[in-house]
Amino acid sequence: MSNSYFRFKQFTVHHDRCAMKVTTDSCFFGAWCAEEIQNSKLKVQDLLDIGTGSGLLSLMIAQKNNLDIDTVEIDTAAAAQAKENIEASPWKNSIHVFNHDILSFHANRKYDCIVCNPPFYQNELTSDKQNKNIAHHSEQLTIQQVLGFIKNNLKENGIFFLLFPFKREKEIAALLLQQNLFTAKKIFLKQTDMHQPFRIAVMGTNKKTEAEDSSVINIRDEHQQYTGTFTHFLQDYYLYL
Repeated sequence: MSNSYFRFKQFTVHHDRCAMKVTTDSCFFGAWCAEEIQNSKLKVQDLLDIGTGSGLLSLMIAQKNNLDIDTVEIDTAAAAQAKENIEASPWKNSIHVFNHDILSFHANRKYDCIVCNPPFYQNELTSDKQNKNIAHHSEQLTIQQVLGFIKNNLKENGIFFLLFPFKREKEIAALLLQQNLFTAKKIFLKQTDMHQPFRIAVMGTNKKTEAEDSSVINIRDEHQQYTGTFTHFLQDYYLYL
C-alpha cells in the first residue's frame, strides 16, 4: 500500500482523500513551472491552479515564487485536503482554495499565469469511483473547456502551463490553435532514453512566439538513477536529492 502522504523538503502533501495522487510526472511539472515562472521576463504576481487536487503544484510553485495563488478544485474532499496541506505549509497566507467547478468559477480578475494538470483520458475505461472519473477523465471537464477558460481568464501578456499525455499531442495542438493560444516551450517527458515520451509539458502564451523551444527530458538513466536534468529540477524538493 502506498503512503498517504509525500514529504518534501519544505512541505508535506497528504493525498489519501484525493483521486489525483502525487506522481513523478506531476512533481516534475510543478518544479518546471516553478523555475519557468521564476525565470520569466513577465513579472508574475498572481496565478490560478485549475483542478488543484492535493495542492501539489501550487505548493511547489510557491516555494520559489512570491505569488498570490488561487486554486480551484471541484471535489469537496480533495479541496479540504488541499486546504489542510496549504495551512500546514509556509505559504498558507498566499494560497487560497476554492471548492468550485471551474466552468462556473468567477474570480473577477484575470491572471498573469494559469497552470493545469487537466483530466487526461477520453473514451477509455472509467472507475466505479466518481471522484476518480472527474480527476482522471475528460468527460466532466474537457481539455477544450480548460483551454477556453484559459483564453478568457489569462492576461494579455500572461503565460499558461499544461501537462497532458503524449498520445494526445496532435489533438491538443489543434485545440490550442482553435483558441488562438500558442506554445512557447514544450518538454517531452520520458521514463528513460529507451522509452517513448509519455507526457508533454507545455508553456504557452496569448501571442505567437518566433520559435517554439522543444526538448526531451528523461527521468532515469540506463542505471535506473535519476538523470542530471531531472535532479536539477527536483533537488530543491525531494528529500533524498
